Amino acid sequence: MKDNREMIQQLRNKWEQECVTKPPSPMSTTSGIDVDILYTPADISGDEYVEKDGFPGQYPFTRGVQPTMYRGRTWTMRQYSGFGTAEESNERYKFLLKEGQTGLSVAFDLPTQCGLDSDSPAAEEEVGRVGVAIDTLADMETLFQGIPLDQISTSFTINATAGIIFAMYGALGMKQGVPLSALRGTLQNDVLKEYIARGTYIFPPEPSLRLATDIIEYCSRNSPRFNPINFGGYHIREAGGDAVQEVAFTFENAAAYIQYALDRGMEIDSFAPRLSFIFATHLDLFEEVAKFRAARRIWARMLSERFGAKNDRSCMMRFHTQSSGSVNADREPFNNIVRSAYQGLASILGGAQSLALCSYDEPYAIPTEEAVRLSLRTQQILAHEIGATRTVDPLAGSYYVEYLTDELERRIEEKMRLIREAGGMIRGIQSGMVQREILEKAYEHEKRVQSGETVIVGVNKYVSGEKTQEVKIHEVSADVAQRQVSRLREVKGRRNNDAVRASLDGVREAAAGNGNTMPAVLEAVQSYATLGEIVGAMKEVFGEFEEPVGI
Repeated sequence: MKDNREMIQQLRNKWEQECVTKPPSPMSTTSGIDVDILYTPADISGDEYVEKDGFPGQYPFTRGVQPTMYRGRTWTMRQYSGFGTAEESNERYKFLLKEGQTGLSVAFDLPTQCGLDSDSPAAEEEVGRVGVAIDTLADMETLFQGIPLDQISTSFTINATAGIIFAMYGALGMKQGVPLSALRGTLQNDVLKEYIARGTYIFPPEPSLRLATDIIEYCSRNSPRFNPINFGGYHIREAGGDAVQEVAFTFENAAAYIQYALDRGMEIDSFAPRLSFIFATHLDLFEEVAKFRAARRIWARMLSERFGAKNDRSCMMRFHTQSSGSVNADREPFNNIVRSAYQGLASILGGAQSLALCSYDEPYAIPTEEAVRLSLRTQQILAHEIGATRTVDPLAGSYYVEYLTDELERRIEEKMRLIREAGGMIRGIQSGMVQREILEKAYEHEKRVQSGETVIVGVNKYVSGEKTQEVKIHEVSADVAQRQVSRLREVKGRRNNDAVRASLDGVREAAAGNGNTMPAVLEAVQSYATLGEIVGAMKEVFGEFEEPVGI
């Protein structure tokens, strides 16, 4: 094979000299990988197929985590949804399920994400705006009214308050007669990336890491079908990171959680099979497919060699992905339909287990029913009409895709090595190093867009002189905050406040101790203590995080 590669390279050079009379302009992927005009077997290592690619469902899972992939089961179709009150979001969930969605994905408003009750003065302008407001177990009961929890898988995009939200979901399940052991779904619970990319943190990194690990430990013992953490590469990418940073930072974040759990005395194979990821899918189709293939290979090796996993299921990188909101434009918004379709194609060619597509109107507001149904229909067309699901990993063997897979693997592992040498992700977050790297990459991208080097159709090239396309905008009710606050006051008026005070004392005691905090949080939730009250009790013990100066 080596001799064949050398011969192919010589023939390739001869072809270029004789046929390519005008050298092509230099090109690179979105992440800055130089792209040659042509790739051949000489560009890939063809002698290591079993070791590097193997077969789907087998280590190192480069070609997919399931043997038959979509021939056996279509990915879970989730559209990220939630707005206003629990009643309004419940209507949207039932609409999507009726239209063929196969899993739910809950979007929370900023106060809920930041540990504020809807009646907090700091929450006044944000209640129900970018997601649903959840203050107490009563809101969770309304959110899932008429939706049996033993028949649905639910994903929660929640981090700093993840334990409280999961406790509410678990308490609701018990009210429905569904035990914790039967619950299915995913909790994002990756607060480390909040310090890097989103900002919905509350406590300092160390107690945040402890709380996240409490959930991992609690679920491994009580909810073994629930994914207790969903490591968030998506938000790192949306903040401006490239594909290399997205995977490298996410994996090193994951390593911090894993090490914390191991130091606590947990066995790697007791929790690693339920670890999961959320990544972004951008528009560089072949790079995105290669990114997912490379990431599976790196994760498998990382869990096996670095952390000593013996169970192959511990080494499977299972992931949800969503099309990138940051590539959608508010000019000529119907172009976003095309963008999402191609990102969806890259996601399934890359082997996603779960998928959501941004709707074309999201640059303006929460998507309308019409827009979100179109996003769901796009997934359904990808699943049933275009033929991309007929065989597993259909782009494997492409010289270009295999080259990109190897090159991304090399660059991601190098970035991970540099992070470890600098002291790991927690030190990188505390110093601001990681945040600065992402900001620099985002600045470089914006400069390319402004100069026209990076083309955004309808924005900086092929711009129509006509009036912008008319888009129907979803309106959040003007009185949503008033209605939510009234509901919260009603709950506070009818609950047993002595039981609430006792349960909050239990939260403080658990936070100050060394045990798992989740049983105390569950008790507080069941007493109808509010999310803000529970967070307030923890703040008394943990304090609050202050961002480093200069970020």
